[in-house]
Amino acid sequence: MYRDTPDPWHLAERWYERRKYDLTVASLPLPRYRRAFEPACSVGELTVRLAERCDRVVACDRVESAVATARSRTSALPHVEVHAMTIPGQWPPGRFDLVVLSELLYYFDTPTLRSVLDLAVDALEPGGTLVTAHWNHAVPDHHGTGSTIARTVGSVPGLTLTADHRETDFVLQVYERTSPDGTAAPSPAAREGLV
Repeated sequence: MYRDTPDPWHLAERWYERRKYDLTVASLPLPRYRRAFEPACSVGELTVRLAERCDRVVACDRVESAVATARSRTSALPHVEVHAMTIPGQWPPGRFDLVVLSELLYYFDTPTLRSVLDLAVDALEPGGTLVTAHWNHAVPDHHGTGSTIARTVGSVPGLTLTADHRETDFVLQVYERTSPDGTAAPSPAAREGLV
C-alpha cells in the first residue's frame, strides 16, 4: 500500500484520524512520560503527538517507506527515534512507562497476539500505562475488531483497566500495570489530592 503513496490511509488529512489521535493522547493519565514505545507507527502522526508528552519515544514500523516518512516527520525532535522493526520478533530493549498499541493487534493470530501482549506487559514498568486503540468494524485482513481486542487485552494478568472509550468506529482503552504487590496506580484525581 505504501508503494503508491507515502500515507495510504490519509492519516494526516482525515478528521477521524486526527480526532482519534488527540483522544488517545488526552486519555493518558500522566502529564509526562519518561520513555514510550509505539510499534506500527506508520507515518508518525501519533508519534509526533506522543513526543509532546514524553521525554523519549521509540517508534517502529515494518514498512521501510513508512519509517522514512515517520523519520522525516520527527526529524526536528531529537528525543524521538524511529526504527524499521517487526514485532513480536523484534522488540526494543529496556523498560517503558508507556506502550501504545494503536491499529495493530487485530493483524495477529491468537498465539502471536498473546506474545505481543506478554512482551508489552513485561516491558512496562509497574504503574506504567498501556494504551490500545482499534478500528471496530470487521475487515477481511483483521483477526478481530476493537471490541474483540478489548476482551483479549482485558484478560491479560497484571493490567488494570482505567479508561474505556467506545464509539461505533473504534475502541480506545487505557490500562495500568499493577505493582508487584497487586495494587494499581492512583487515578489522576487521586495523584492531585482531589479524592
